[in-house]
Amino acid sequence: MQLKGKTAVITGSGRGLGKAIALKLAQMGANIMLNDIESSDVIDATYEEFRAKGYNVAVVKGDVRNEDDVNALMNKAVEEFGSLDILVNNAGITRDKLMIRMTENDWDAVLDINLKGVFLCTKAAAKIMMKQRSGKIINIASVAGVMGNAGQANYSAAKAGVIGLTKTTAREFASRGITCNAVAPGFIQSKMTEVLPDDIKENYLKNIPLGRFGTPEDVANVVGFLASDDANYVTGQVINIDGGLVM
Repeated sequence: MQLKGKTAVITGSGRGLGKAIALKLAQMGANIMLNDIESSDVIDATYEEFRAKGYNVAVVKGDVRNEDDVNALMNKAVEEFGSLDILVNNAGITRDKLMIRMTENDWDAVLDINLKGVFLCTKAAAKIMMKQRSGKIINIASVAGVMGNAGQANYSAAKAGVIGLTKTTAREFASRGITCNAVAPGFIQSKMTEVLPDDIKENYLKNIPLGRFGTPEDVANVVGFLASDDANYVTGQVINIDGGLVM
């Protein structure tokens, strides 16, 4: 129960990686503030699932691109649990296309959620954490932001931006006791990877020294470490969780 008494906000936590991270932090004893967009139905089911397991949990629906929604989310965490100690910027989307076919809307949508959303959430959380003189901010980047990926110009650019923003955040708020780190997942098992043809999966696996796709739990475990006091002297870092894909 390393996070007992701590409060964590996880954006985009209705399903997938965000849900796995929220579950890990809950298991570590944290109060959990779930978040997803207004139209999401899965977030309600996730909330009920966490409650049934006895976790301290609340939920606020809202859009990370909207500053009023973001401020309401952070303020609700403090109102509900008394503090805001951990922010995991996980919300994100993909709109993959080769650059020549990518529309301006494809570009703007991904940059708005995956990068602007991280900026707005970080800014709002930091205002609260600065007064506490403590806090952990963990950004979900991607190996695509480290090495690029064909068909993901928008996503790669956004995640590279998240990495730069992580380092700047770490420098700006270190004197206030706030750390900021990023994790960069590689190929993680998901509904998207499950439906890939076997030949494409085999081609991906050839480039992964550990010879398997990662799991959401592989990522959540590292986030749990960064959120804990065990990582108090770690800031401004990007940890690749990719089975050795990027070395």
